[in-house]
Amino acid sequence: MIAKTLRRLGIIGAACFAYGALVEVRDFRVRRVTLDILPPGSPSLRVLHLSDLHLLARQSAKLRFVEQLAGLEPDLVINTGDNIAEPEALQPLLESLGRLRQVPGVFVFGSNDYAGPHLANPLGYLRRSSGHNGVTPSRTPLPTQALREGLTGQGWRDLNGHRTALEVCGLNLEFRGTEDAHHGLDDYESVAGPASANADLSIGVTHSPYRRVLDAMTTDKVQLILAGHTHGGQVCVPGYGALTTNCDLPPAQAKGLSPYQGSTGSSWLHVSGGVGTSPYAPYRFACPPEVTLLTLRAAPSR
Repeated sequence: MIAKTLRRLGIIGAACFAYGALVEVRDFRVRRVTLDILPPGSPSLRVLHLSDLHLLARQSAKLRFVEQLAGLEPDLVINTGDNIAEPEALQPLLESLGRLRQVPGVFVFGSNDYAGPHLANPLGYLRRSSGHNGVTPSRTPLPTQALREGLTGQGWRDLNGHRTALEVCGLNLEFRGTEDAHHGLDDYESVAGPASANADLSIGVTHSPYRRVLDAMTTDKVQLILAGHTHGGQVCVPGYGALTTNCDLPPAQAKGLSPYQGSTGSSWLHVSGGVGTSPYAPYRFACPPEVTLLTLRAAPSR
């Protein structure tokens, strides 16, 4: 009886692994979210949140998915990093973004925009992470400057340690961004300060949603924060959700839109489930790869 049960469990486990590695990892989806956050009387704003492609040049299905995203006709693109996993993926990435690079956009980088991934113990991700100090020097360098130039070449704004403003659909949008907090690259002081009184919406952008960054942004009255990094948990339990975020954010907020309560204020937080995985862990379960189209609308008049 025990042997038969173990065989059945082995068959179920192998089937789940095969599904996650061969099917779900390519089951690309568009999450659609609506948030009433703009000033009363404002026009709606369609925001495409793209994150964690971890692109390899040979991933043709992923490239086709990205190519099709322009058909969503977003008004704004926000890219929260970890774009490529090897130097050869740079040109395919820029080509697949195509018309999206002509849409107003902003971006920050994750560690996989500076150096390629490395083999790691997957059980380590189940620990509550406090991050690392810097990108591991032994990892393969990626063409960061060429990536930066490719993204800014048609008008996207680099938010890595910068603040900027854009007018989109007649709305005055203020942005601030930090680099990857998971590797200690976040320097919030360089973008700190109260949200502009002239902005219709203040938006914070970061790769890893560590609480120290989120708390600082909420203190400064940033209304909406976008992040990636978590992969939505990547391996989730059906009916329960993510087991980890690979940062200090609670697993319940591993992906999607949720209110974030900081120490001295609150903001809306959207965490992307991401499009890709590390090449060393090309597997998803109960957590399909995704981008999000957020439709921001006017808040009801009081």
